[in-house]
Amino acid sequence: MHFADRLAHAVKATNSITCVGLDPRKDQLPAPLRESVSVDSPDAWAAAYTQFCNEIIDVVAGKVPCVKPQAAFFEQLGPAGMVALGEVIQHARRANLIVITDGKRNDIGSTATAYADGYLGHESPWGGDSLTVSPYLGRDSLEPFVEVCDRRLAGIFVLVKTSNPGGGLLQDRQTDGQTVYQRVAELVTELNANRIADCGYGPVGSVVGATYPEQLAAMRAAMKTSWILVPGFGAQGGNADDVKVALDEKGLGAVVNNSRHIIFAHARKQYAGRFGDARWQEAVAAAVAEMNDQLRP
Repeated sequence: MHFADRLAHAVKATNSITCVGLDPRKDQLPAPLRESVSVDSPDAWAAAYTQFCNEIIDVVAGKVPCVKPQAAFFEQLGPAGMVALGEVIQHARRANLIVITDGKRNDIGSTATAYADGYLGHESPWGGDSLTVSPYLGRDSLEPFVEVCDRRLAGIFVLVKTSNPGGGLLQDRQTDGQTVYQRVAELVTELNANRIADCGYGPVGSVVGATYPEQLAAMRAAMKTSWILVPGFGAQGGNADDVKVALDEKGLGAVVNNSRHIIFAHARKQYAGRFGDARWQEAVAAAVAEMNDQLRP
């Protein structure tokens, strides 16, 4: 099935547009997992990260359409962390979750092709469904990813208007009467042409932050055939009203990422007293239910 259709099916099946970001961090792991690391070594922390992420996957499977493992936190542990990332991706796939690997990769020529071949599609070594990609090396740097998407029914999410305050340094610059992010949005639409699935969307998604709701609404109108991955909800300040503008009239077209407020929910004031570290998995479940309720029409 076309990637865009698989994502649409997952959203409908779970009645959710929540994407759970898997961003494991040593100092924020629940106490039982931190204390299980008896030796301060990459191998020990990688095992803890794998257990943490896999237990989150077990909690959220069937309740959300997708998860987004952030490669940086695994890479931080070196080779052991990369093995852990692979194990987490495979566990998510077995749980029938769509995997958006957040690596923000790109380069030119054969290097871009190598990234695409390594990360995209179930038959790839990493085995993910999709990958976040930077567009700032130009169209020819994105085309190898799109070609692999065609062959393997995978997807990509191109950085268009990111959620961080400093993103405007380049993204908001005007050239030829439009901003850089508006030109990238045009390119996303061009790359989706002739690749539209039954759901009305193509394999080339985009990343537009919840922290800029006016631009998010404008990008929904500009990129009518692009699934939008929306970061910035929760800990970064985006709220439900900010992100709902990314949806189409059928309630499709966007998934909203939330990392810290879900995976570390046991430390949030509203859940710490009820669950605490000992029942951290129940805090994750409660936080997912809360976000799903907030984002439903």
